[in-house]
Amino acid sequence: MAAAARAPTPSLRLPSHLQARLASGLERRRQGYRTRFAPSPTGPLHRGNIRTALLGWLEARLRGGEWLLRIDDLDRPRNRPGAEASIVEDLRWLGLDWDGPVERQSAHRGAYASVLSALRQAGRLYPCRCSRRLLADVSAPHGALSVYPGYCRDQPPLWGDQAGRLPSWRLRLEPGVLRWHERCGPRGSQDGPAAVGDVVLRRADGVVAYHLATAVDELLMGISEVVRGDDLWPSTGAQVAVMAALGALPPTYAHVPLWRDSRGDRLSKRAGAEGLAGLRSQGMDAPGVIGWLAASLDLVPQGSRLSAAELAAGLAPEALEHCMHRERSQDEKA
Repeated sequence: MAAAARAPTPSLRLPSHLQARLASGLERRRQGYRTRFAPSPTGPLHRGNIRTALLGWLEARLRGGEWLLRIDDLDRPRNRPGAEASIVEDLRWLGLDWDGPVERQSAHRGAYASVLSALRQAGRLYPCRCSRRLLADVSAPHGALSVYPGYCRDQPPLWGDQAGRLPSWRLRLEPGVLRWHERCGPRGSQDGPAAVGDVVLRRADGVVAYHLATAVDELLMGISEVVRGDDLWPSTGAQVAVMAALGALPPTYAHVPLWRDSRGDRLSKRAGAEGLAGLRSQGMDAPGVIGWLAASLDLVPQGSRLSAAELAAGLAPEALEHCMHRERSQDEKA
């Protein structure tokens, strides 16, 4: 069940209109099932993205809930012209209809700025001037950054320009375990200091960081459950921490297994994983693609052809629950 609505913590001085929006979002979460698909417009969707979208869409339709579409377009240098239009066209072609208008993170910058200002005034943020090179020196094996060691945590809070460089803004994380309800992925808990650390909420270039924007949007949009790939499970603790700083409980999370290639590697846009254009060039139409995606999840027999609506109409909730918990690689179905 969705977490009960909770008003923003009074220790934060949020504008009254933003407090009202947050309270409204949490009330919508309480009233019914709401999930979202939130691609970045950095290129065409690959088949793994599309399959995750299908899972979220099916979950919403089987529960009589809402499936929302949000475009995570804050990182302008990475956005590609025409990518958003391509995403929208692909979803429509597949019959994955969303509820309400398309949301865009770029339209929410005012809300993010207000949250950052309130957190800073409450002493929950501190400026960090650590360089990428310094942080790379303390990174974990294989290039994954370790938890931030807190070099700047107790330094004088100098927020302005120094030597032509502004600081990033980090969340001062309190000791304790961050918890959330997890349906599909690993256990829903991360130790704050040991596993998450003081994450960046505003980058040195002024761009709002992923964790802040995502956490705020889940609350504003009234999301009751986040359905996304299990590669994003490690990000959850940081987003739960932001929500906790706002006095809100997190939604439920369903981190579903990724679709991997024949080598067991995750699919990615960067690697040029095949999207709908490639499938269309092979002569596949929308019913063929939906059948192929559903067969990869063992929801229908191989070779099935059906629309998304037909799939939802003939699907038992128990079958969808089972496939969302699958852990084995999908490379033999690629």
